[in-house]
Amino acid sequence: MYEDFFFQRLIELRMQKGVSAREMSLALGQNAGYISNIENRKSFPSMNGFFYICEYFEITPQEFFDEGNIAPTEMRELFQYARSLNRSKLESLVTIAKALTK
Repeated sequence: MYEDFFFQRLIELRMQKGVSAREMSLALGQNAGYISNIENRKSFPSMNGFFYICEYFEITPQEFFDEGNIAPTEMRELFQYARSLNRSKLESLVTIAKALTK
């Protein structure tokens, strides 16, 4: 079950970033088929490899496994902006978010 999620999540995050499996593999310093082999369930990254994958996506391991967070990079960016808002503006942002979810 978790393996299925892992492989799907990797594909999802890579596609969101707009890179090919080959490009990502080479950016990680691996052979050209590294990510493709993982996505096709032919191999599984080491723990170190997983941390490099998270670093590549600029997310934490927790964000990688957070099923409810479909866009972790964007969520982190939104939270950073939200932290700088005063209470009134934060309430406005919450109102907008509620309207968008309807």
